Amino acid sequence: MIDFSKVPTPCYVCEEELLERNLKILDHVQKESGAKILLALKGFAMWSTFDLVGKYLCGTSASGLHEAKLGREEMNKEVHTYSPAFKEEEIEEIARLSDHIVFNSPEQIRRFLKKAKAVNPSISCGIRVNPEFSSAPVDLYNPCGLYSRLGTTLANFDPEILEELDGLHFHALCEQNVDALEGVLKAFEEKFGQFIPKCKWINFGGGHHITRKDYDVDRLIEVIRDFKARYNNITVYLEPGEAVGWQTGPLVASVLDIIHNGMDIAILDVSAEAHMPDTLAMPYRAEVRGAGEAGEKSYTYRLGGNTCLAGDIMGDYSFDKPLKVGDKIVFEDQIHYTMVKTTTFNGVQHPSIAIWTKENELKIVREFGYEDFKNRLS
Repeated sequence: MIDFSKVPTPCYVCEEELLERNLKILDHVQKESGAKILLALKGFAMWSTFDLVGKYLCGTSASGLHEAKLGREEMNKEVHTYSPAFKEEEIEEIARLSDHIVFNSPEQIRRFLKKAKAVNPSISCGIRVNPEFSSAPVDLYNPCGLYSRLGTTLANFDPEILEELDGLHFHALCEQNVDALEGVLKAFEEKFGQFIPKCKWINFGGGHHITRKDYDVDRLIEVIRDFKARYNNITVYLEPGEAVGWQTGPLVASVLDIIHNGMDIAILDVSAEAHMPDTLAMPYRAEVRGAGEAGEKSYTYRLGGNTCLAGDIMGDYSFDKPLKVGDKIVFEDQIHYTMVKTTTFNGVQHPSIAIWTKENELKIVREFGYEDFKNRLS
């Protein structure tokens, strides 16, 4: 349990014990199903933890050059790189860094596959396909939605390119359970099943919420085993990001001031816009430790960020006791899909990054200052 009296604010705190709990669940899936699980860096890229992550997972999946470099430099296991569109000036370096490269379209394959293999003859190449089926709950995060740019549909697929490829990749989930995967897998096999026997591997993408309490892990293992059995024990990859960082630690803030304008408003030293962007984009309501819905407890406050953006609001929360300046506010589950999206908007202090170790010690791994703000500008 984190001792919040030791935590300077603002600060993201990853709990090492909780992270390892998630990794052990993922490793159990690997061992029982025969699948290989990669860390999707777009969801969790806290590389100070990669020694631990690399003990359990097979490598990293990247979305471009910088993530591929991070995966190679900081974990140095398998690196799988997919991008909606690769750039001419980056493709050779990406190929050198990567064990797998996944193209988004036949045209990208025609442009870049030979160059990739020229610099890395052992690289395994594939194409992302769009099964045109998804139950993703929010359109913003639906990779198979109408007019999606992500992946090639069957109508635009060129079977001839398979002669030069090793695998197919699909990604259609967003923090969902195994029943959603089963729906996608059915659509994938209906549309692309004829091509699977020619492949060495199939990548099931991300969005698998494997470490969530209600996730049916046993059913996932069965689904993967059954798929592998249907296709001559083909290699299966999964690449969750949120499942790795899921509920592994909070963002800790402090109350800077309390004002009244129709209701009590607490101004914090964090920003929803800069430090918790999914609360505005998704949108969703972040859980605050010890707090309830507005009006549920005795004292209700609107929690707001310390920027000049009028809409920089975390939401309305109620507490058992009145808040006062200096009180700490703990926003739960802010490690995955949070740090990877943060900005230095408005010059507000970026939260430090820390680990609460299994020895119950706080380890500050990164602090931010003026130079971090200035160096992102020109």
